[in-house]
Amino acid sequence: MSDSGRKKPPLVAERRYGSKPAGKSGGKTKGTAAGRKPAATKRAASKSTAKPAPRKTPARKKPARRKPAKSSRNPIVRFFRAIFGWLFRLIWAFTWRITALAMIVVGLAVGYVYSTLPEVTALLDGRANGSVVMTDRTGEVFAWRGDQFGGVVTADSVSPHLKNAVVATEDKRFYRHFGISPRGVASAVRINLREGRGPLSGHGGSTITQQTAKLLCLGVVYDDTQWDSEAAYEADCRRGSLWRKGKEAIYALAMEVKYTKDEILSIYLNRAYMGGGAYGSEAAAQRYFGKPAAALSAAEGAMIAGLLTAPSTLAPTSNLTRSQNRAGVIIGLMEDQGYLSTKAAQEARDNPAKLSPAAQARAGGYFADWVMSSGPEFFTRNSTSDVVIRTTLDQRIQDAAEEAMNYIFSEKVREGSKAQAAIVVMSADGAVRAMVGGRKTKVTGAFNRAVQAKRQTGSAFKPFVYATALELGWSANDIVVDEPITINIPGSSPWSPQNYDRKFHGPVTLTEALRVSLNIPAVKIAQDAGLENVRKVASDFGIESDLAAGPSLALGASDTSLLEVTGAYAGILNGGSSVRPYGLVELKMQGDDEALMTSTGGIGERVISEDAARELTWMMHVVAAEGTGRRANLPDWQVAGKTGTSQKAKDAWFIGFTADYVAGVWMGYDDNTPLTGVTGSGLPAEIWHETMRRVHEGLTPKPLPMLRGGSPARHVAPDPQRDRDTRNGIDDLLRGIFGGN
Repeated sequence: MSDSGRKKPPLVAERRYGSKPAGKSGGKTKGTAAGRKPAATKRAASKSTAKPAPRKTPARKKPARRKPAKSSRNPIVRFFRAIFGWLFRLIWAFTWRITALAMIVVGLAVGYVYSTLPEVTALLDGRANGSVVMTDRTGEVFAWRGDQFGGVVTADSVSPHLKNAVVATEDKRFYRHFGISPRGVASAVRINLREGRGPLSGHGGSTITQQTAKLLCLGVVYDDTQWDSEAAYEADCRRGSLWRKGKEAIYALAMEVKYTKDEILSIYLNRAYMGGGAYGSEAAAQRYFGKPAAALSAAEGAMIAGLLTAPSTLAPTSNLTRSQNRAGVIIGLMEDQGYLSTKAAQEARDNPAKLSPAAQARAGGYFADWVMSSGPEFFTRNSTSDVVIRTTLDQRIQDAAEEAMNYIFSEKVREGSKAQAAIVVMSADGAVRAMVGGRKTKVTGAFNRAVQAKRQTGSAFKPFVYATALELGWSANDIVVDEPITINIPGSSPWSPQNYDRKFHGPVTLTEALRVSLNIPAVKIAQDAGLENVRKVASDFGIESDLAAGPSLALGASDTSLLEVTGAYAGILNGGSSVRPYGLVELKMQGDDEALMTSTGGIGERVISEDAARELTWMMHVVAAEGTGRRANLPDWQVAGKTGTSQKAKDAWFIGFTADYVAGVWMGYDDNTPLTGVTGSGLPAEIWHETMRRVHEGLTPKPLPMLRGGSPARHVAPDPQRDRDTRNGIDDLLRGIFGGN
């Protein structure tokens, strides 16, 4: 069936817009009904013709094909472009393969190092040697020696100010990087180049992790069979070669994998050297501020953090002002990085950290050096363990001696003088309470003139001459004639001693001869009492130096130390028993209750009788009260002592005592230049006075243990028969002991 006769349905567009008339007419169409349209059709047609005709979409033109550039059509250009493309692909292929291989190698290296790393607790104390801590007579710490380690701390247990100061100063991105900071390295290289150094010289850009790796010497432990010295080992650990830097980076990456950030920081805070012999923050806090690391203020934490750059140079015990200035810079960094508020930072600047009293004493100075040298070497100078030594030092008396020294030299010695002095103060049993070995009182390891200098004592030796005579039965009131004498000395020319005033005083008592320090009576008494006896009494009292064999012995021609002479005078005060000066009371290992050793000195055997010692004390009291030692007198205290001036005034002394303390003072030049206008009765006596005045402040005065005057005078000159009998008896005793004719 065909549908040609059926009318097709209108299209959608036709239904919407209507059909378009076939032709245009200027007027209405007239005609038959067949030509006339219905009204509805007309309305539809009028509506349809009222709408605008749809817009035709213009046909899209195909883009014109660009003509290739003339250069690209050039075969030479195409050739080079091909070559460069091939090279780029080759380099890229090579680079990513090498990079991947390097990453594999680094990963393997990090894994190997990781497997060798111990637990963090094994890395906290890295010292090669032990430490020595010294306490005074009251138990207060006053000195440190060796490598101090105050104890293990952690990043959480130390003061937050210290932790923040270290991070702000050394590695502000510490908690954000993976052990290596490329930005830090680039910044360091830029600074080094700007300052005219090599890229790896100077600033290293090392992170705290890398610095810790270096402190651990990249895991290499010191072995004395492989290294010439510990110094060579440490120098190798600090090398900054490119290869070393690479190994350091590997080690740092392994540490970052093995340990937490706070564990790495804990190792750093325990092992870093912080000057003054202190290893670790706890030792530094105790060393400089006398408090634990957990109690540090912002200013104190900043000062310790500032030491990490140059611990020896910036140590506050070396230069407090420089250390405070460095701490001020650290406080600024802490403020910039938000660790301190503006108010807190300003308060820290306004109140800089100050040293503790013990730190101000510069590690005990001469006294601590002496204790270290007098103790057993394996427990002091070469200790591999931590040792605590309780000593005899009295810090109040030490301060008194130092103040007296400084006062006299600032007030009574011409400016620029190179004269030196030394002071020793001790108790009657030889316990040394203070020691000053030179004018620079705040030093460590310096030449100690109180112990190491051997000088002629001059008339300060005469009390041992009179002690010998009194022990042999003489009396303080016995009389000796001060007159010209000439002594024939075998193997030498005749010797005629002279008094200081070049005069002769005739008959004088022993007390008077000692009071004005006459030389001729001392020589005569020494000869009559026996030079060997005088030498033995002096040696038994503790003067161990070689004593002169001739009659000049009586005038102090022998060389000895201030410590020895002062100890010998202590024997006179204690009633005639020998004394061995000592500073060590007790030595024990840190943490132990039981002492390994105790006092190495004190009172020994009797040398002269107590009566002889008390009578000699009276004679020496007259010296201080009325004679050459008047400048040493103290208000309300009885003083006994003796001045001394060596030949050509190269040395000047005053040694004396009260009922409580013995003190000795020496003055002279290190090169033996004669003193100008100084004798033992002058500046040494004044130094002694200023020292003992301060020492006795607040103490109740006590009388000296002495016997006044002795028995009445019995003869004008020594009794030859008595002297011969005495000498013969002694000679018989010596022959019986040693043999001979």
